[in-house]
Amino acid sequence: MKKILFLFVTILIMVSFLYWQNNALMITHHVIKSDKIPKGFYHYKILHLSDLHNKTFGKNQEKLVGRVKKEKPDVIVFTGDIIDRRSKDLKPAADLIDQLVELAPVYFVHGNHEWDSDLKRELETMLIQKGVVILTNEVRLIERNGELIEMAGIDDPENGLSIPTSIRLIKEKMQPDLYSIVLSHRPAWFTTYTREGFNLVFSGHAHGGQFRLPIIGGVFAPGEGFNPKYSEGIHQQDNTHMVISRGLGNSSFPFRIFNRPEIVVITLQSGN
Repeated sequence: MKKILFLFVTILIMVSFLYWQNNALMITHHVIKSDKIPKGFYHYKILHLSDLHNKTFGKNQEKLVGRVKKEKPDVIVFTGDIIDRRSKDLKPAADLIDQLVELAPVYFVHGNHEWDSDLKRELETMLIQKGVVILTNEVRLIERNGELIEMAGIDDPENGLSIPTSIRLIKEKMQPDLYSIVLSHRPAWFTTYTREGFNLVFSGHAHGGQFRLPIIGGVFAPGEGFNPKYSEGIHQQDNTHMVISRGLGNSSFPFRIFNRPEIVVITLQSGN
Protein backbone atom coordinates (compact mmCIF):
# COMPACT_ATOMS: atom_id res chain seq x y z
CA MET A 1 0.00 0.00 0.00
CA LYS A 2 2.84 2.39 0.86
CA LYS A 3 4.53 1.66 -2.47
CA ILE A 4 1.31 2.41 -4.34
CA LEU A 5 0.83 5.65 -2.40
CA PHE A 6 4.44 6.66 -3.03
CA LEU A 7 4.05 5.96 -6.76
CA PHE A 8 0.81 7.96 -6.90
CA VAL A 9 2.37 10.95 -5.13
CA THR A 10 5.45 10.79 -7.37
CA ILE A 11 3.33 10.75 -10.52
CA LEU A 12 1.19 13.61 -9.21
CA ILE A 13 4.28 15.70 -8.50
CA MET A 14 5.73 14.99 -11.94
CA VAL A 15 2.49 15.84 -13.73
CA SER A 16 2.10 19.04 -11.72
CA PHE A 17 5.70 20.02 -12.44
CA LEU A 18 5.32 19.43 -16.18
CA TYR A 19 2.07 21.39 -16.27
CA TRP A 20 3.70 24.31 -14.46
CA GLN A 21 6.76 24.24 -16.72
CA ASN A 22 4.63 24.32 -19.86
CA ASN A 23 1.88 26.73 -18.82
CA ALA A 24 3.23 29.17 -16.22
CA LEU A 25 4.21 32.27 -18.18
CA MET A 26 7.29 34.23 -17.17
CA ILE A 27 8.38 37.72 -18.21
CA THR A 28 12.01 38.59 -18.88
CA HIS A 29 13.05 42.27 -18.90
CA HIS A 30 16.13 43.71 -20.57
CA VAL A 31 17.41 47.23 -21.22
CA ILE A 32 19.20 48.00 -24.49
CA LYS A 33 21.39 51.12 -24.57
CA SER A 34 22.90 52.67 -27.67
CA ASP A 35 24.09 56.11 -28.75
CA LYS A 36 22.22 55.47 -31.99
CA ILE A 37 18.82 55.25 -30.26
CA PRO A 38 17.13 58.66 -30.71
CA LYS A 39 16.22 60.51 -27.54
CA GLY A 40 12.62 60.43 -28.75
CA PHE A 41 12.66 56.67 -28.19
CA TYR A 42 13.94 56.84 -24.62
CA HIS A 43 12.10 54.18 -22.58
CA TYR A 44 10.40 52.85 -25.72
CA LYS A 45 9.09 49.43 -24.71
CA ILE A 46 9.15 46.49 -27.15
CA LEU A 47 7.30 43.31 -26.19
CA HIS A 48 8.55 40.19 -27.97
CA LEU A 49 6.52 37.02 -28.52
CA SER A 50 7.43 33.95 -30.55
CA ASP A 51 6.59 30.32 -31.31
CA LEU A 52 3.04 30.06 -30.02
CA HIS A 53 2.48 26.89 -32.06
CA ASN A 54 -1.29 27.13 -31.51
CA LYS A 55 -0.96 26.88 -27.75
CA THR A 56 -3.65 28.46 -25.58
CA PHE A 57 -3.18 30.23 -22.26
CA GLY A 58 -6.61 30.37 -20.69
CA LYS A 59 -9.93 30.94 -22.40
CA ASN A 60 -9.44 33.07 -25.53
CA GLN A 61 -5.76 33.53 -24.52
CA GLU A 62 -6.85 35.65 -21.52
CA LYS A 63 -3.83 34.72 -19.36
CA LEU A 64 -1.30 35.61 -22.03
CA VAL A 65 -3.08 38.82 -23.03
CA GLY A 66 -3.44 39.83 -19.39
CA ARG A 67 0.32 39.60 -18.86
CA VAL A 68 1.01 41.56 -22.05
CA LYS A 69 -1.49 44.27 -21.08
CA LYS A 70 0.20 44.86 -17.73
CA GLU A 71 3.49 45.61 -19.48
CA LYS A 72 1.95 48.50 -21.49
CA PRO A 73 4.20 48.01 -24.54
CA ASP A 74 4.73 50.66 -27.19
CA VAL A 75 5.02 47.98 -29.85
CA ILE A 76 4.64 44.19 -30.05
CA VAL A 77 6.84 42.04 -32.29
CA PHE A 78 6.13 38.41 -33.13
CA THR A 79 8.95 36.38 -34.64
CA GLY A 80 7.10 33.51 -36.29
CA ASP A 81 5.49 30.12 -35.72
CA ILE A 82 2.29 31.57 -34.33
CA ILE A 83 0.65 28.47 -35.85
CA ASP A 84 1.86 24.88 -36.04
CA ARG A 85 2.06 23.08 -39.37
CA ARG A 86 0.34 20.02 -37.89
CA SER A 87 -2.77 21.98 -36.90
CA LYS A 88 -5.73 23.11 -39.02
CA ASP A 89 -6.99 25.54 -36.40
CA LEU A 90 -6.42 29.30 -36.58
CA LYS A 91 -8.44 30.12 -33.46
CA PRO A 92 -5.57 30.27 -30.93
CA ALA A 93 -3.70 32.71 -33.17
CA ALA A 94 -6.81 34.73 -34.04
CA ASP A 95 -7.88 35.02 -30.39
CA LEU A 96 -4.44 36.35 -29.48
CA ILE A 97 -4.09 38.79 -32.36
CA ASP A 98 -7.63 40.12 -31.86
CA GLN A 99 -6.56 41.45 -28.48
CA LEU A 100 -2.91 42.33 -29.09
CA VAL A 101 -3.76 44.85 -31.81
CA GLU A 102 -5.88 46.70 -29.26
CA LEU A 103 -2.85 47.14 -27.01
CA ALA A 104 -0.12 48.28 -29.42
CA PRO A 105 0.99 48.10 -33.08
CA VAL A 106 1.93 44.52 -33.97
CA TYR A 107 4.73 43.53 -36.39
CA PHE A 108 5.12 39.94 -37.59
CA VAL A 109 7.56 37.77 -39.55
CA HIS A 110 6.96 34.25 -40.74
CA GLY A 111 8.66 31.24 -39.23
CA ASN A 112 9.17 27.87 -40.86
CA HIS A 113 5.81 26.59 -39.61
CA GLU A 114 3.88 29.31 -41.43
CA TRP A 115 5.55 28.36 -44.70
CA ASP A 116 4.98 24.64 -44.06
CA SER A 117 1.30 25.10 -43.20
CA ASP A 118 -1.70 24.76 -45.51
CA LEU A 119 -3.19 27.69 -43.56
CA LYS A 120 -0.49 30.21 -44.50
CA ARG A 121 -2.62 32.31 -46.86
CA GLU A 122 -5.61 32.19 -44.52
CA LEU A 123 -3.36 33.25 -41.65
CA GLU A 124 -1.92 36.16 -43.64
CA THR A 125 -5.40 37.35 -44.59
CA MET A 126 -6.48 37.23 -40.96
CA LEU A 127 -3.38 39.10 -39.74
CA ILE A 128 -3.72 41.85 -42.34
CA GLN A 129 -7.45 42.29 -41.71
CA LYS A 130 -6.75 42.76 -38.00
CA GLY A 131 -4.09 45.39 -38.68
CA VAL A 132 -0.87 43.41 -38.17
CA VAL A 133 2.10 44.54 -40.26
CA ILE A 134 3.69 41.48 -41.91
CA LEU A 135 7.33 42.23 -42.69
CA THR A 136 8.10 39.87 -45.57
CA ASN A 137 11.53 41.24 -46.45
CA GLU A 138 10.08 44.70 -45.87
CA VAL A 139 11.08 47.79 -43.91
CA ARG A 140 8.84 50.25 -42.07
CA LEU A 141 9.65 53.54 -40.35
CA ILE A 142 8.46 54.10 -36.78
CA GLU A 143 8.04 57.67 -35.56
CA ARG A 144 8.01 58.82 -31.95
CA ASN A 145 8.38 62.32 -30.59
CA GLY A 146 9.38 63.57 -34.04
CA GLU A 147 12.23 61.06 -34.47
CA LEU A 148 12.57 57.84 -36.47
CA ILE A 149 13.84 54.28 -36.21
CA GLU A 150 13.25 51.47 -38.69
CA MET A 151 11.68 48.04 -38.31
CA ALA A 152 12.59 45.33 -40.84
CA GLY A 153 11.66 41.69 -41.25
CA ILE A 154 13.75 38.86 -42.72
CA ASP A 155 11.50 36.14 -44.13
CA ASP A 156 12.16 32.52 -43.19
CA PRO A 157 14.23 30.51 -45.71
CA GLU A 158 11.39 27.99 -46.02
CA ASN A 159 10.02 30.48 -48.55
CA GLY A 160 12.76 29.41 -50.95
CA LEU A 161 15.02 32.43 -50.45
CA SER A 162 18.22 32.12 -48.46
CA ILE A 163 18.82 34.33 -45.44
CA PRO A 164 21.58 36.28 -47.26
CA THR A 165 19.22 36.91 -50.20
CA SER A 166 16.48 38.18 -47.89
CA ILE A 167 18.99 40.38 -46.08
CA ARG A 168 20.09 41.89 -49.39
CA LEU A 169 16.46 42.72 -50.19
CA ILE A 170 15.90 44.60 -46.94
CA LYS A 171 19.31 46.30 -46.95
CA GLU A 172 18.35 47.98 -50.23
CA LYS A 173 15.42 49.61 -48.40
CA MET A 174 17.11 50.50 -45.11
CA GLN A 175 18.62 53.83 -44.05
CA PRO A 176 22.04 53.26 -42.42
CA ASP A 177 21.78 56.41 -40.29
CA LEU A 178 18.68 55.12 -38.48
CA TYR A 179 18.61 52.73 -35.53
CA SER A 180 17.53 49.39 -36.99
CA ILE A 181 15.31 46.74 -35.43
CA VAL A 182 15.19 43.48 -37.40
CA LEU A 183 12.82 40.55 -36.90
CA SER A 184 14.17 37.18 -38.03
CA HIS A 185 12.85 33.82 -36.89
CA ARG A 186 16.22 32.07 -36.90
CA PRO A 187 18.93 33.07 -34.39
CA ALA A 188 21.72 30.84 -35.76
CA TRP A 189 22.63 33.58 -38.27
CA PHE A 190 23.78 36.00 -35.56
CA THR A 191 27.25 36.45 -37.06
CA THR A 192 25.65 37.50 -40.36
CA TYR A 193 23.26 39.90 -38.63
CA THR A 194 26.27 41.45 -36.90
CA ARG A 195 28.31 41.71 -40.08
CA GLU A 196 25.40 43.48 -41.78
CA GLY A 197 25.34 46.08 -39.01
CA PHE A 198 21.82 45.50 -37.68
CA ASN A 199 21.43 47.17 -34.30
CA LEU A 200 18.76 45.06 -32.59
CA VAL A 201 17.60 41.63 -33.80
CA PHE A 202 14.66 39.65 -32.41
CA SER A 203 14.56 35.88 -32.98
CA GLY A 204 12.85 32.72 -31.77
CA HIS A 205 12.81 29.21 -33.25
CA ALA A 206 15.12 27.57 -30.70
CA HIS A 207 12.43 27.03 -28.02
CA GLY A 208 15.06 27.75 -25.38
CA GLY A 209 16.74 24.45 -26.14
CA GLN A 210 13.54 22.63 -25.04
CA PHE A 211 15.19 21.37 -21.85
CA ARG A 212 17.50 23.68 -19.90
CA LEU A 213 20.11 22.19 -17.58
CA PRO A 214 22.57 23.83 -15.15
CA ILE A 215 25.91 24.74 -16.78
CA ILE A 216 24.85 23.09 -20.07
CA GLY A 217 21.96 25.42 -20.81
CA GLY A 218 19.68 24.48 -23.71
CA VAL A 219 19.85 20.84 -24.77
CA PHE A 220 18.68 20.93 -28.40
CA ALA A 221 17.51 23.51 -30.93
CA PRO A 222 16.39 23.06 -34.54
CA GLY A 223 19.09 24.17 -36.93
CA GLU A 224 21.76 24.13 -34.21
CA GLY A 225 21.57 20.59 -32.85
CA PHE A 226 22.67 19.67 -29.35
CA ASN A 227 24.01 22.24 -26.87
CA PRO A 228 22.97 25.18 -29.10
CA LYS A 229 24.89 28.43 -28.84
CA TYR A 230 21.87 30.62 -29.56
CA SER A 231 18.78 29.41 -27.72
CA GLU A 232 17.72 32.24 -25.36
CA GLY A 233 18.66 35.55 -23.81
CA ILE A 234 20.65 38.48 -25.18
CA HIS A 235 23.76 38.11 -27.31
CA GLN A 236 25.99 41.07 -28.20
CA GLN A 237 28.73 41.43 -30.77
CA ASP A 238 30.14 44.76 -31.94
CA ASN A 239 27.14 47.11 -32.22
CA THR A 240 24.53 44.36 -32.60
CA HIS A 241 22.26 42.95 -29.90
CA MET A 242 20.22 39.81 -30.59
CA VAL A 243 17.28 38.97 -28.31
CA ILE A 244 16.09 35.36 -28.46
CA SER A 245 12.69 34.40 -27.08
CA ARG A 246 12.36 30.93 -25.59
CA GLY A 247 8.89 30.93 -27.11
CA LEU A 248 5.44 30.10 -25.83
CA GLY A 249 4.46 26.69 -27.18
CA ASN A 250 5.86 23.39 -28.35
CA SER A 251 5.93 21.57 -31.65
CA SER A 252 7.33 18.10 -32.32
CA PHE A 253 8.27 17.56 -28.66
CA PRO A 254 5.39 18.32 -26.28
CA PHE A 255 7.20 19.26 -23.06
CA ARG A 256 9.54 21.92 -21.70
CA ILE A 257 11.72 21.36 -18.64
CA PHE A 258 13.26 24.27 -16.66
CA ASN A 259 12.21 26.37 -19.62
CA ARG A 260 8.87 28.06 -19.00
CA PRO A 261 6.96 29.93 -21.74
CA GLU A 262 8.47 33.38 -22.08
CA ILE A 263 7.38 36.93 -22.77
CA VAL A 264 10.36 39.21 -23.42
CA VAL A 265 10.23 42.96 -22.77
CA ILE A 266 12.96 45.26 -24.08
CA THR A 267 13.27 48.88 -23.00
CA LEU A 268 15.37 51.19 -25.19
CA GLN A 269 17.62 53.86 -23.72
CA SER A 270 19.91 56.39 -25.36
CA GLY A 271 23.58 56.38 -24.41
CA ASN A 272 26.39 53.88 -23.88
